[in-house]
Amino acid sequence: MTLTPVVPTIRSRPVYAPLEPRPGRLHLMVADGEGADAVTDMLAKANNRSEILASAHVIYAPGPNGTDRSDRLKALGVAQFFRAPTIPALLPRLIRVLADAHMGTQFYLAGTEGLIGQAEREIMATGFPVGAIQKEHRGSTVRRVQCVHCKGITENVATDPFKCSHCGLNLFVRDHYSRRIAAFQGVNIDAEDPGQVPEPVVRFT
Repeated sequence: MTLTPVVPTIRSRPVYAPLEPRPGRLHLMVADGEGADAVTDMLAKANNRSEILASAHVIYAPGPNGTDRSDRLKALGVAQFFRAPTIPALLPRLIRVLADAHMGTQFYLAGTEGLIGQAEREIMATGFPVGAIQKEHRGSTVRRVQCVHCKGITENVATDPFKCSHCGLNLFVRDHYSRRIAAFQGVNIDAEDPGQVPEPVVRFT
């Protein structure tokens, strides 16, 4: 599988590009699910592969569809490898690594948009420049969506509309994206005509 295509819609909607090897003091790779393939493809293009591996820290979690390629990543021989069972369990490790990271670190984020957005948010909070962060979307297209009414976040949304897991409202999934909370926005679809809700359609898989 290659880069998951994204159709540009509005300015806030994230777009992605294939990961490229870059020179750096530390290579921090954060991935989930099929994002492991983006990491291995990037390393296959590197002229200084052994140098990158010697200063690479990979943090990985299985994808929302169950894809687990941690064995493939461990076999690369990176300096440090950490597998978390879920994205929420992965983030504390990332925050801990960021506390010791220095300028010159290169960040490679790959996998679902939920993983990429949350990892990018933590990196940006530390003050690292945007130019040091590369992002490649691979695998599942399920979305992390915030209800604009109750502010609750529902993970791995596959259908549109869907029912908010917090307040129960029927939400239309917009392409509007908030980098601050790393989530797309969901808006009540039957506010004016309660109960008039279209049949949910699977838009994200």
